[in-house]
Amino acid sequence: MATWRMTNPELPPEIAEHYEQIREASRLETGDGQLEEARTRLLIRRHLPPPPAVVADIGGGAGVYAHWLAGSGYSVHLRDPMPRHIQIAADESTVELSSARVGDARTIDLPDSSVDAVLLLGPLYHLTDLADRLGALREAGRVLKKGGVVFAAGISRYVSVLDGLWRNLVADATFRSIIDRDLAEGQHRNPTGNPDYFTTAYFHRPGDLVSEVEEAGFVRVEVVAVEGIGWIMPDFEDRWASDEGRRLILEMVACTEADPDILGVSQHLLGIGFKSG
Repeated sequence: MATWRMTNPELPPEIAEHYEQIREASRLETGDGQLEEARTRLLIRRHLPPPPAVVADIGGGAGVYAHWLAGSGYSVHLRDPMPRHIQIAADESTVELSSARVGDARTIDLPDSSVDAVLLLGPLYHLTDLADRLGALREAGRVLKKGGVVFAAGISRYVSVLDGLWRNLVADATFRSIIDRDLAEGQHRNPTGNPDYFTTAYFHRPGDLVSEVEEAGFVRVEVVAVEGIGWIMPDFEDRWASDEGRRLILEMVACTEADPDILGVSQHLLGIGFKSG
């Protein structure tokens, strides 16, 4: 039976406020969020050992991927810094999780060498200091068994300029200043409170994500595009709605997913590495 426990790790107030305003799971149900979820599942399946392997979903929100994996026969431990997300996971779960608790990616409350895979599909976004990101990655390495795999997601350095141009957010001078800092430093800040402009975060260059995962001690590291080139089309929803359109989008993203020349076009990047052993 899952253990539902709620304590509150330190979380910057503007980040907590952002996730109180939105329903994060619903982002994956419409638009290019559907591509993000489909591709993330494909990439996880590619490297995940078969069930009943043990998975730690750290920073897993309300459990979109945790519930999917538990329903596939995995033993899943869900952690997230937002009590609201853990409560939603408890209220809406149709499958049994091994545990679900409020927790911090930098101090994972699981034993050494106890899991086969760790999902970090959000923590690196909001750990704006390199030391904290490396701390979270090293914690993932600590709880992983030898040969275990980490999936560490990053947001592309170029997402604000691409999405801002696509949605004409660049017409707002304030958003233009957000873009300038994103490109110069990777440090995303939103002084407006508008949830469309996201919240405090760090945006990675593809090569920097590789370096961080390697510096944390992982081997056989690769970084691949999640949405890749697939999200930049005016009629995405119409194409995705048909089986053939969806197949072609996924095929084109897959065949370009590791091309270093266009990795940054993807909204999200996925760093994959293994614990030596």
